[in-house]
Amino acid sequence: MSASVPASDTAASVGVDSSVDVAGEGPGDAPAAEVDAVETDEGPETVRRALTRLCLATRTVKPVGELIRFVVGPDGLVVPDIAARLPGRGAWVTARRGAVVEAMKRKAFGRAFRGKGRADPALPELVGHLLEKDALGALALANKAGQVVTGNMKVIDALTGGKVAVLVHARDAAPDGAGKLDGLARRIVEAGGRKIARIDAFPGVQLDLALGRANVVHAALLAHPTSAGFLARVRRLEGWYAD
Repeated sequence: MSASVPASDTAASVGVDSSVDVAGEGPGDAPAAEVDAVETDEGPETVRRALTRLCLATRTVKPVGELIRFVVGPDGLVVPDIAARLPGRGAWVTARRGAVVEAMKRKAFGRAFRGKGRADPALPELVGHLLEKDALGALALANKAGQVVTGNMKVIDALTGGKVAVLVHARDAAPDGAGKLDGLARRIVEAGGRKIARIDAFPGVQLDLALGRANVVHAALLAHPTSAGFLARVRRLEGWYAD
């Protein structure tokens, strides 16, 4: 993960003068329009061009991949924009549950949206739910692309064939069964095979629904862009609960 840097050091990357006081406090307060330019983007069309944004909680500038975008919904509530595509100005917070909680404690959303954004107490739970839904949607996409195999023997065949990029176990899988597959994967990697990521973030029932199959306990995702997309989303989900 890239190291965070003070917002003033990279203010140019978000389109503002580096002399702006990003905290918006004290006798040197910047005009409201300049503070808005730091704390919020101008809409989803600008997100694609930005490499970094200011985190409302930590007050540091970070790569957008380490952040979650939030917008104000029609009812005035702050809404997580997991895909960074929703219309309107957006504010960004580090993709950690603790960071969003801290932003809420500081009333940072209200400041960023100039009093127009109200953060519901259940906002952290909503973000976690949406991140989980996003990851499972990516798993379903990989399955639709034909890059997922399930069942113990098929997973073993895929592993020994050197095709597996991600090994998935249901959270409620028996330890001995998962351990045997993990051991095989480890031996393959040690023998010079491709790196194999291990995931056990979801219970079997969620894997069943995502893959459209019954009783999924073990699965393997083959090396493919859709598998990489799934892995990135799972790592984001795991990071959310890391605090």
